[in-house]
Formats: sequence, C-alpha cells, structure tokens
Amino acid sequence: MESCSGSAASNSCDTCATCRGGDHVDSGESRNEVIRNGVLLGVSVAVAAVSSLASRGVLWAGIPVWVPTCLFALAYISAGYDVLAGAARSLLKMRPLDELSLMTVSTLGAFFIGHPEEAVGVMVFYKVGEMLQESASRRSRSSIRSVLALRPDSARLVRNGVESLVKPEDVSVGELVRARPGERVPLDGVVESGDAWLDTSALTGESAPRAAGPGTEVLAGAIVQEGVLSIRVARPASGSYAARIVDLVENATRAKTRTERFITRFARWYTPAVVGVAAALAVLPPLLVPGQAFSDWIYRALVLLVISCPCALVISVPLGYFAGMGGAARRGILVKGSQPLDALADARTIVFDKTGT
Repeated sequence: MESCSGSAASNSCDTCATCRGGDHVDSGESRNEVIRNGVLLGVSVAVAAVSSLASRGVLWAGIPVWVPTCLFALAYISAGYDVLAGAARSLLKMRPLDELSLMTVSTLGAFFIGHPEEAVGVMVFYKVGEMLQESASRRSRSSIRSVLALRPDSARLVRNGVESLVKPEDVSVGELVRARPGERVPLDGVVESGDAWLDTSALTGESAPRAAGPGTEVLAGAIVQEGVLSIRVARPASGSYAARIVDLVENATRAKTRTERFITRFARWYTPAVVGVAAALAVLPPLLVPGQAFSDWIYRALVLLVISCPCALVISVPLGYFAGMGGAARRGILVKGSQPLDALADARTIVFDKTGT
C-alpha cells in the first residue's frame, strides 16, 4: 500500500476490479505478492535476530560494531522497502508530509541515534499489519465476487435458426437468445417460447422457484431449473438488472461515511502537525533551557514521531467497512456501501415482509 490514506482508495479500486468479475484479482500475481511479502518479512526477522545476538556478543566475541549495524540495515530495507519507496514517491510528487514519510524519518532517526533494532521493529510490525490487511481484503473481495457471479459470461444467440455462443455484450436489443436447464438467463427480455422454472434467489432473495412462459419478463442472472426458454432481448447487457446490481456494488465504496471523511481530513492535517511538534521538541528546549543537550531532545522528538504515526487508525476505518461488506456478501447479502452499515449502528427496529425474502 502506497500510503495509509491511499489504502482505502486502493481497496476501492480492488473492489471495482473484483466486482467486474475479473479472475486476475486473486490470480498468480496476487499469490506471488503474498509470497514475496512473506519471504521479505521472514528474511527481515531472521537477519534482525542474528544482528541482535551479534551486537550482544552472543554469537562470537570481538565482532566489529559495523557488522550488526549493516545486518540491521539489511533487515530494515527488507521489511520496509515498500514504505521507503512510498515515501520517495510522495517526495517526488511534492507531498513529503504523509504517513510513510513520517515512518521513514522516525526510523532513520532511530538509526542515527544508535537504536537500529527499534527501526527494524517498526518496519516489521508495519509489514505484519499490511499482510493482515491484505488477507482480510482478499477474503472480502472473494466473497463479493462469488455473490456477483450472477452476470453470465456467454449467451446462446439464435440467428436464422442457428444457435451460437457469443458474449452478452455482442447481443443487440430485439434479438433472440436461448437458455437451457442449469444456465443463467443471459439478458433481460421477454419469453417468446418455452416454459421453465427459474431460480431468482440471487436477484430477488425469493427462495421459491418462479414459473416462466410466453410473455413472461425474465431477468439476466436467473437460473433455468427445468425447461428451455427462447427470450427476445429487451435491454442490452450494460442495462440489465444483473449489470445494475454489479454497478451498484462497484460504486458502493465511493460513498464515504462521515467517519471515513473525518479520517481522511484527520490524516491530511495530523502528520504535518506531528512533524512540527517533533521539530519544536527537538530544537526549543535546548535553546531555551540551560544545560539541556540537543542529543537528548532529538531522541525524544524521534520517539514522538514513532509513537504518533496514525497508520493503524487511518487504515482500520475504511478496512472495517470493507470487511463488513465482504462478510455480508459471504452470507448472500449485498450492501450498497458503507453508509447503510453506519446506519445499522443506530437501528432499533427491523421490519420484515411476509414473503421470507
């Protein structure tokens, strides 16, 4: 993740890609990323452990001081490569005061004051949190994608009495398509011939099969249980009922709640404020109070930078909403976005209709 504030946006983009039904989201590229992060984290922890033992003379006596420092630096780069790269990108884009820049300054300062193990610890914990976040996001995306698999990938187009498989996007309004048992209705339309029972639970929540015959309007995504239907297309693929559901979930994360908007504003102002306070803490006491050493107050300022990093807060709020949407999708419930989840916190009465939907 490039930055804490950008993480939510990243998750939104991932959700959109998922909802479009692309198998590339959790493909080999995603697995390779997981393996890469795991290897880097393992290398970092192992090298840090060896460095710590070496610095204490446990492994061998008389080791040069620079050897443990170099090993700590290797562990630091291994765990914090993404953070350092994100901070460099922010600097190039003239946005030097974001969360990743804060982490970079504070951890490099830890090296400067002779505590490299503290710098490595911050990067390792950040990497662990990042991996846990990605794991939760990946499970939520998978759940949402499984629910949204109701948009068919192909349609049986009938032209001049000849049936052929085409993409639903290639079928025009007014053309004839056919749906056989076990297949999904490819496009919204009206039954021209045939009788069948349809499973519309994925669309309407109604568990009872629905009868369809000539003149019956059918929706894309319904599953034909028995019979064969010839359907005159009424709407293009982009305007079908199933496509509108997909679009609804794709755009769900764009509508941010009041809490999410506050966190975005908070992150924008918090980091520069913390950097300013840390700079004042490092400079003012030695200048104003006799006998105070710059080294002591620089150390305290760097400690302040480390403990003040708001990454957990900025990440947890949007991720919490996204995980909630994924958990609901795993149970067959599509939520329009984070705002309905927010409203549920204040709900005191829930009314159900009589159909059992």
